[in-house]
Formats: sequence, structure tokens, C-alpha cells
Amino acid sequence: MERGISRTEVINTLLYGEIIESYIEDRPYPSCLVFHTAEHPLHVVVAIDMNAQICHIITAYRPDLKHFMPDFRTRR
Repeated sequence: MERGISRTEVINTLLYGEIIESYIEDRPYPSCLVFHTAEHPLHVVVAIDMNAQICHIITAYRPDLKHFMPDFRTRR
């Protein structure tokens, strides 16, 4: 909420977005970076506990051109 990102935006990113990076070595659970754009591009990092079938949202942020190419999928 402090970044001006609604829960609905985060949920829509997880439901309709695409995984652009995978971090399978992350612990305690593998995680990934999910990208989606509706009104504004959004990145959500999520870790997944497959045994408990729980999705842990790590962070959500709006990517910027300083760190990403204009497609907001590719890191600089």
C-alpha cells in the first residue's frame, strides 16, 4: 500500500502475468519474478510453498527504466 500498489493489482499480476525470472535456489522456497501490465507495469516477487500450497508475496514494485529495458522484462 505504501508504494501505491493495490492488492487487486498484485493479485491480477499473479493471475495474468508472466514469469520473467525464476530463482529456484531461493530458500526456504523457490521464488520468481512475475511481470504484468494493465494501467502500469508491475513486478511481483513471489515464493511458493508447494507442499502447503501457499504463495508468499515477497515484494511488489513498479519497474523503472534505470534498472530495466523499455519492455520492463529485461534487466539493464
